[in-house]
Amino acid sequence: MQQELTTRIRNNPKFEELVRKRTAFGWRLSIVMLSIYFLFILLVAFAPGVLGTPLVEGSVITLGIPLGVVIIVSAFVLTGIYVHRANREFDELNRQIIEEAK
Repeated sequence: MQQELTTRIRNNPKFEELVRKRTAFGWRLSIVMLSIYFLFILLVAFAPGVLGTPLVEGSVITLGIPLGVVIIVSAFVLTGIYVHRANREFDELNRQIIEEAK
């Protein structure tokens, strides 16, 4: 019975659609995050003085601190975007697949 259910789910066109959409969206978000991080690393490697520039004359806070915070916050934002789409679109497709498999 379990093998039969698995076969019905895997052969469902909506399952293929779910896998395709979720994979593509995950890769896009991963590329965005990796690009942000890679650009930061390139900045560290080729223009380290930029990160050491004070935000305001005489300040001990440099440009590197807010840029680091932006990188961390961007990871949370991209995670939120994925969760929002998963709750809105992917979960609905998953529910439809389960209903059709019964």
